[in-house]
Amino acid sequence: MKNITQFILVIILLICSTSQAQINPEIKAAAESIEKKVIDWRRDFHQNPELSNREFNTAKKIAKHLKDLGIEVTENVAKTGVVGVLKGSKEGKVVALRADIDALPVTERVDIPFKSTVTTTFLGQEVGVSHACGHDTHTAILMGVAEILSKHKDKINGTVKFIFQPAEEGPPPGEEGGAKLMIKEGVLKNPDVNAIFGLHINSGTPVGKIRYKPGGTMAAVERFVINVKGKQTHGSAPWSGVDPILISAKIIDGLQTIISRESPLVNEAAVITVGKITSGVRFNIIPESAEMIGTVRTLDPEMRKLIIRRMNEMVPSIAKTYGGEATIDFQNNTSITYNDPDLVKKMLPTIQGIAGKENVILSKATTGGEDFSYFQEVVPGFYFFLGGKSKETEKAAAHHTPDFYIDESGLLLGVKVMSQLTIDYLNAQ
Repeated sequence: MKNITQFILVIILLICSTSQAQINPEIKAAAESIEKKVIDWRRDFHQNPELSNREFNTAKKIAKHLKDLGIEVTENVAKTGVVGVLKGSKEGKVVALRADIDALPVTERVDIPFKSTVTTTFLGQEVGVSHACGHDTHTAILMGVAEILSKHKDKINGTVKFIFQPAEEGPPPGEEGGAKLMIKEGVLKNPDVNAIFGLHINSGTPVGKIRYKPGGTMAAVERFVINVKGKQTHGSAPWSGVDPILISAKIIDGLQTIISRESPLVNEAAVITVGKITSGVRFNIIPESAEMIGTVRTLDPEMRKLIIRRMNEMVPSIAKTYGGEATIDFQNNTSITYNDPDLVKKMLPTIQGIAGKENVILSKATTGGEDFSYFQEVVPGFYFFLGGKSKETEKAAAHHTPDFYIDESGLLLGVKVMSQLTIDYLNAQ
């Protein structure tokens, strides 16, 4: 008799587990019915991109949509952010869903009907503006999720907080912004958030696939600025001056040895990249100074400490060796994007049930960075990657490039997963 009872309990548990892993038919139908609207929203945002902390029209469109759905809306959070609060039919926990809304100073080269032709001045340069990282898709997906959940409040035991975040790519110099400022202004409070979910479309992951990783999934990001001081002289007589361009080259070469010869790369990946060098005005003048701007990416806290310490030691020493001077300053841009293992384990069956277990892929960490990480330092979070690569695409262009392209057929899965994740998390209390 005891064995029979245990067998029945196991069967019941399996049935309950399976039912949680399947998408609610009404949610599935609702998502499919608004797919075209989600794509239309995405195309509108894509054609009208706005840079970090300047997402004025984007925010207005989001706020209007949420208000039309009867969702409680707060605008101008962290300058241009929009936050919506939706209360379910019963009391319960609070879950936050986050989408970033800013574009990049990248001139789009992809030939599509809704191509961005927007231009602006960025750091003194005339540049194109485009959604070269897919934030337009994130925004459209979350607007779709808001529409679905607002019409199915009877299925929600608790509260949903929709966070449309500006300046994920970083605020302009001298300004605050992004997730840090949203947290500072209380976005995770009143009502207090218990968990947060986010996704990122990925141009290299096929449509229909989802990638995830428990624990550290994206890198901590530091921005650094190196200023080199030499002695200006005529280009025909370099011995009468100190060449800051030569010193810069030696510094770049030296920094790479920190990665290749000093960092324990068997633990985690790490990267030092110099992305910008500014020096000189004329072909026959050795200039007085040079400036280098770059980034450090780390996935291990101890490796981060080692790399930053060695950079601080190496930069002035190399400059001194060649007769010059150099300083280095760091600015932290993101922490490690850390997926709470318990939350991942709890919610993984939902994602697998919707996408298909074979389409949900456990992946290695990446050296990209995400300021979603700041939310995860305050509350448990789960951040995953949504496929956006077309079947016809052999080699997808990287994010942050002029040729970046997303297959819009991947958006529907994002809407389904985020909607059902929300319901299952709140109703599993």
